[in-house]
Amino acid sequence: MLRRKTIMNESRVRHLYSLGRALTRKGIFLQDTNQKTRMQSISVETTKEDSTGFTTFSNDGNEIRRRFLEFFALRGHIVLPGSSLVPNDPTVLLTIAGMLQFKPVFLGQVPRQVPRATTSQKCLRTNDVENVGRTARHHTFFEMLGNFSFGDYFKQDAIRWAWELAIDEFKLPVERVWVSVFEDDDEAMKIWRDEIGMPEERIKRMGKDDNFWASGPTGPCGPCSEMYYDFHPEEGTVTADLGDDSRFLEFYNLVFMQFNRKDDGSLELLKQKNIDTGLGLERMARILQNVPNNYETDLIFPIIRCAAKLAGVNYEAADDRSKRLLKVIGDHSRAVVYLISDGVSPSNLGRGYIVRRLIRRVVRMGRLLGIRGDGKGNLEGTFLPTLAKVAVGMSTEIDPDVKHNASRIYQELHGEELKFVQTLERGEKLLEQLLEEAVASEKGTSKPSLAGKGVFMLYDTYGYPIELTEEVAAERGVSIDLEGFEAEMEGQRKQSQAAHNVVKLSLGGAAAELSTMIPETEFLGYTALESDSFVSALLCKGVSILEAHAGDEVEVVLDRTPFYAESGGQIGDRGLLVTGGNTQGEVSSILQVLDVQKAGGSLFLHKSVVQQGKVAIGMKVKALVETTLRKSVQNHHTATHLLQAALKRVLGSEVSQAGSLVAFDRLRFDFNFSRPMTDMEIAQVENFINEWISLAVPLDWQIMPLLEAKKAGAIAMFGEKYGERVRVVNVPGISLELCGGTHVNNTSEIRGFKVISEQGIASGIRRIEAVAGSAYIDYVNARDNIVKQLISTLKVKADDLPSRITGLLEETRLAKSEAANLRAEVACAKVEALADSALIVGPANARVLSTSLGDVDPESLKLAAEHMLKLLGDPAAIILGSCTRGDKVSFVAAFSQKVVEHGLQAGNFVSKIARLCGGGGGGRPNFAQAGGKHPEKLTDALDQARDELKNALLHCSE
Repeated sequence: MLRRKTIMNESRVRHLYSLGRALTRKGIFLQDTNQKTRMQSISVETTKEDSTGFTTFSNDGNEIRRRFLEFFALRGHIVLPGSSLVPNDPTVLLTIAGMLQFKPVFLGQVPRQVPRATTSQKCLRTNDVENVGRTARHHTFFEMLGNFSFGDYFKQDAIRWAWELAIDEFKLPVERVWVSVFEDDDEAMKIWRDEIGMPEERIKRMGKDDNFWASGPTGPCGPCSEMYYDFHPEEGTVTADLGDDSRFLEFYNLVFMQFNRKDDGSLELLKQKNIDTGLGLERMARILQNVPNNYETDLIFPIIRCAAKLAGVNYEAADDRSKRLLKVIGDHSRAVVYLISDGVSPSNLGRGYIVRRLIRRVVRMGRLLGIRGDGKGNLEGTFLPTLAKVAVGMSTEIDPDVKHNASRIYQELHGEELKFVQTLERGEKLLEQLLEEAVASEKGTSKPSLAGKGVFMLYDTYGYPIELTEEVAAERGVSIDLEGFEAEMEGQRKQSQAAHNVVKLSLGGAAAELSTMIPETEFLGYTALESDSFVSALLCKGVSILEAHAGDEVEVVLDRTPFYAESGGQIGDRGLLVTGGNTQGEVSSILQVLDVQKAGGSLFLHKSVVQQGKVAIGMKVKALVETTLRKSVQNHHTATHLLQAALKRVLGSEVSQAGSLVAFDRLRFDFNFSRPMTDMEIAQVENFINEWISLAVPLDWQIMPLLEAKKAGAIAMFGEKYGERVRVVNVPGISLELCGGTHVNNTSEIRGFKVISEQGIASGIRRIEAVAGSAYIDYVNARDNIVKQLISTLKVKADDLPSRITGLLEETRLAKSEAANLRAEVACAKVEALADSALIVGPANARVLSTSLGDVDPESLKLAAEHMLKLLGDPAAIILGSCTRGDKVSFVAAFSQKVVEHGLQAGNFVSKIARLCGGGGGGRPNFAQAGGKHPEKLTDALDQARDELKNALLHCSE
């Protein structure tokens, strides 16, 4: 059995950390730039030796992370930073695995820069969100420690080091460690049994569902070997089941990526075999800290303790339900802090909805525990920022950027919690309405029940806890349809699990193959707008072809091109590819280039239509960029840089980009900001930019190492990834940004800048749309023409336009008001004429009127009902209907006080009547409005209303 004492060589460790930092600064493996390059602050701690001679350490989460990275640094691994939770990968919403940043290397899209690496990666998954707090190990946010080999070492070293890490480094008792191997992986079995010395009875062969990793139906795949910790070794080995969560905990997974699965399902050996491993930090912390679940480790429990204090709960003495709620709060609070720090704001789409859902779950759990307001007595306050401060305080060694983003995190959480509390209160009103409808629809002796769909809507849309719905319903004698609710929940779970929860390592298509077969496209477009080039490849509908003819849509790959391919927010160029005639009289070829995209990061695909002649591989073409459009996009791109600089000056340096579009006709810039900009702030931004344009500032750009650019203060563009050397665009004294886009030579070329809109697109995200250059001139000219037309039509000077338009609006308002009053008077006159037709019902002489007033608008109908109720006195019940614009039905119900006291409610009654016309509505017990869309049923609905009111008021007493 291999037992080896690890000698900590401080200079060796520090050398490898320095190399890792240097590689990171060069942009290697950096898959996103939504946040700054991050590097765990790793140091060699003071240690001591125990009686066995092995080095001993503390077992807090930060120390476990450091020890893992140091362990593999000593074994030649470069320590690389983890990436953002927002991956630069369209196949997944969030970073769900430690290997995601290395996906291009595993695919062969980019060459390996190091033979082996180790990382600590933030991950987030929500496919099992309902299990959080219910099991000992399920989380949304978690850290995955990993060691990776890119065609370097393979099974023998991976297994040996995993064993040394667990036994020698973390001192796990040998008799408590079990392993699993793939049922057909005799090689791994032999290494564990014969070289490591693991007893065969503690090695389990398992099938492909458990121990064969595949990213999808095709692509890289291979067997796995997993390490488990046994909490109850006294139960023996004969009946041991590694799937028993109460006894075993999987803590380390080794993936041996050795095969490629082809389209026909067959496996072929990869030329470069890789290693991908993952050790769950929270799981190892649970083992080493000897706590009953992951939540009670030092990685999460401080948040739980804070939440318990706000709720006035003693965690140790709490019941299982309260502990479960607190665990959910602890887990989700960590998740939303890191998501918001990485630029994800709450919204109703994509990853923004994930943040919103997790925040709402925390608020729901807090309310179930009794937390109101900030939990400290301020009922108008919020408690999420208090929990977030604990998570932020624990973040330094995970992600140093979190503390820099703390104020934005607290602000986002505060605003989202306030909005959701209001939503919860609306949910309470909806629940009341659903309960009333359930009671009203009760038939015979059957107990009223809330439909599962309605319960799910309360839960999912309004965040109303199912437990609270059950409790309130029970008080009203109403049951809930739990089976229907679970069916709706299951549908949502399937959608969640199916969407973006698997890392796919298959590119597919000819473009992927070409990226490995032909040289990358040389880009000439910074200095040239035309070039002589050769056709390297042709694609038609994703398939490689040799030639294309007139009318064909084709993607052309050139060896060199002046065309810019869409990236960094800037759209691709437009233009032509042409060939000259020859001595045989062959017709020249013309291709119109409609767009340019990148494939595999290195090939430029010119999406074109063959307008004349043909194009073939190897043909020489002249590539011609449409210069007018290029100038327009350059104006907008440089203006975007100026806009970001101006926003930082006007709104504060914390403003950061959250997305952009640089097009021919406009620019769009998304940025983090919590409120709408004022007109004065927009004017200040415009003034800054137009002043910089008038100063005719020359731009310069240069290629430099990424580290040098960052030291100079260059800003990274959102969503862009950078290589070892970067292009830095400098507007001296104004802006310095990393940017691969095309720009003007001098700010004077932009000519002018104008904001055309500023609006919110998500919580904490604002969007500016603006025009510059020729688009700015067109915009100004269009507005000038409008002003001239108004001057001509209104017969006033330009300076008098505002007052004249204000006067016209006031005249229009008065005319509309007068018309509305006249319509109301007509409606009241109509209803007065029908007063004598009101039925007199019961001993109290209750008056019932249910009639149509014809073509009367809803507001006039309302006033007529109020007027008639005064005329008829108390008790009286009035239902008026009307039909306007041919298909819009309106109802108004007005009930006097005695009618309401008799048990009739206008809101419920008119809602039921409106459903007869295909509509609905509601309101107060004494007054309500509704609508419908089947005017042909209006008469029958009013007749039914009359009959029901008559029967209901037969016994109405005086």
